[in-house]
Amino acid sequence: MPNRQRPLFFTTARFVISAILFRVRNSFRFAAFLFVAGASILVAPLKPAQPALQASTQSPPQQVQQPTPGPQQAVSAQAGSQQVPPPIPIHTGPVIVLDAAHGGMDSGARGQNGLVEKDIVLLFARITRFALEREGFRVVMTRNDDSNPSYDDRAALANSYRDAVFVSFHIASTGTLHTARVYSYQFPDAVPAAANPNAAASSAVPRPVRPASLVPWEEAQRPYTDASRHLADVLQADLALRFPGSPGASSAAAVRGLRSVEAPAIAVEISNVSVSDPNQLIEMAAPISIAIVHTIVASRPAASSAAAPESK
Repeated sequence: MPNRQRPLFFTTARFVISAILFRVRNSFRFAAFLFVAGASILVAPLKPAQPALQASTQSPPQQVQQPTPGPQQAVSAQAGSQQVPPPIPIHTGPVIVLDAAHGGMDSGARGQNGLVEKDIVLLFARITRFALEREGFRVVMTRNDDSNPSYDDRAALANSYRDAVFVSFHIASTGTLHTARVYSYQFPDAVPAAANPNAAASSAVPRPVRPASLVPWEEAQRPYTDASRHLADVLQADLALRFPGSPGASSAAAVRGLRSVEAPAIAVEISNVSVSDPNQLIEMAAPISIAIVHTIVASRPAASSAAAPESK
């Protein structure tokens, strides 16, 4: 009996001792855990956050991304940086028909130095066209090359516009050098201005009024003789200031190119083709073109007021 209880006693004792050691060991671990945790809590606030601060100072600063401008912003920014060209003037007033005389087989006057009238007048017409278009006028040319339209074809072009002014360019074979003369058409049986009751109204401004009845082709200019003379006088006065020696008043003559034009029509003749240097004539082109622009611009306000009653 005692032999059997002894092993049971030892077994129980071993179990109790193991339990005590387990608890003591676990208590020691738990105490060690508490000690380490407490030490970390106490030490952590005392350590400066150097790694985080160092990382923030060593990293490159972030660039702020600018918003991409939209299409309208890009266009406005580009327009602000670049100079905006001036707008093209709106066409107002009459259509200006520029006629470079002669052309083709008809060379016109010739100088001893080989200067040919048809070439110089074409240059004058082109320079005048540029000056007029800059002021907003619509300009057409009876020829822009070395062709030679007939008188009737040139007149027909001008007559195709209801409101037009016809200016023809010529170079004289004689006359005082560096002078200019303006002509309007004169019929052989022209009625004196005092006997014409419509002279005061028609001479004020070129009016784009067609005759009430059909007019023979050879008589197309007759209703516009006074308006043409007035236009020629204004231009001649301007040219006399620019080119000393030029007459102060225009002349009336039977210039064939003006007779069939159903609009105010004038001819500008420059002297002369016998110059020793062609540049002496070419230098006159710009002042003449400016004078033509001034003359037509000066006539434009009165022309609009004269045409006002017809629009009612």
